[in-house]
Amino acid sequence: MREPVEIRRQRILAVVESRGAVKVSALAAELDVSVVTVRRDVEELARVGRLRRGHGVARPLGDAQPASGVPAPRGDESAGTGGAVALVVPDRHTYLYETLHGARTVLEESGIRIALHIAHQSAGAERALVERALADGARGLLIAPRWRNARSQELDYGWLAGLGVPTVLMERRPRPGSALHALDSVCSDHWYGTHLAVEHLVQLGHRRIVLAARDDSPTARSIRAAFAEIAAARPEVEDWTVVLSSPDAVPGPAPDAPAAGAADPTAPASDTRTALDLAALLRERGATAAVLHGDVDALMLVQRLAESGVDVPRDCSVVAYDDVVAALGSTPLTAVAPPKAEIGRAAAELLLHRLSGAAGESGPVRRTELLPTLVVRGSAQAPSPGSK
Repeated sequence: MREPVEIRRQRILAVVESRGAVKVSALAAELDVSVVTVRRDVEELARVGRLRRGHGVARPLGDAQPASGVPAPRGDESAGTGGAVALVVPDRHTYLYETLHGARTVLEESGIRIALHIAHQSAGAERALVERALADGARGLLIAPRWRNARSQELDYGWLAGLGVPTVLMERRPRPGSALHALDSVCSDHWYGTHLAVEHLVQLGHRRIVLAARDDSPTARSIRAAFAEIAAARPEVEDWTVVLSSPDAVPGPAPDAPAAGAADPTAPASDTRTALDLAALLRERGATAAVLHGDVDALMLVQRLAESGVDVPRDCSVVAYDDVVAALGSTPLTAVAPPKAEIGRAAAELLLHRLSGAAGESGPVRRTELLPTLVVRGSAQAPSPGSK
């Protein structure tokens, strides 16, 4: 699936604002797109005042060009990264780039150098980056592992627990009782965010609701489990089911994957179709509302619904989950908005506390949860008369 232009440009801003001046050729290699594409993106971002550009270089707005004309090194472009705080996030993950921005603000205000590492999708990518950062002298770590499946998550527990430097997980909650249970973490309360979505739809009068969600991240799995629990417990909800929001939104094979035919506890309706059949599924089940995760999948699904003759919100009310680009569609989507930047800020503040000396090094482990909010934009309304 081709990455939307707006998301790619947000990724460019994330890298530039975290590192300072960056060569266009380096951006192209890191984002896995052509130099021509990145150059056009940088020109457009400069035109609208989001960054500054020079000869083959993109700079943040506050980054003055040295008299020599050579970009000043910052972050992980400096000579070595000794004493820096390493930030590790997955590539192609705009949601977590907003979290990164929040952390960056706190660290820069404290005079802490940042070494940003973007992990590719290959297995073990985060571990290699962290080991490199530690070898370069990083004194602390903020990390959001990809964890596409439960097995990859479990395999990371051991080495993450033994790093020997203050570490804070962002938007990740380890399994209770695991080796990482006693590691500092800051994340969104996705149960509450899912509750906001269901409550909004129920209050509007919807009684048959579909969740079309990804299944390839800890956030996605939390939302699926929360929806199953909440929908099953609400007497007003007469029918509900869970499907994939995109055919590529699966965690992939894993050594601990369930055997063929094993039941998915978050999909009691035993519907195995992908979200590409969402319009047909809505008609078959008489559903009048859908919760869609994440934003890009939600916008594409709303477009496909329109192509199938299903109008949003007249025929189907929609609440998106993530609120990164939910407002940018032809139908701006009501969305659950996790406090993405605030997660990063809280995580950075906690890491600074740990780095502050004896007082920060001691004290209880902190597992902080921040509550999402619901942003109402009009893609959900009361079901039309006569609908099931």
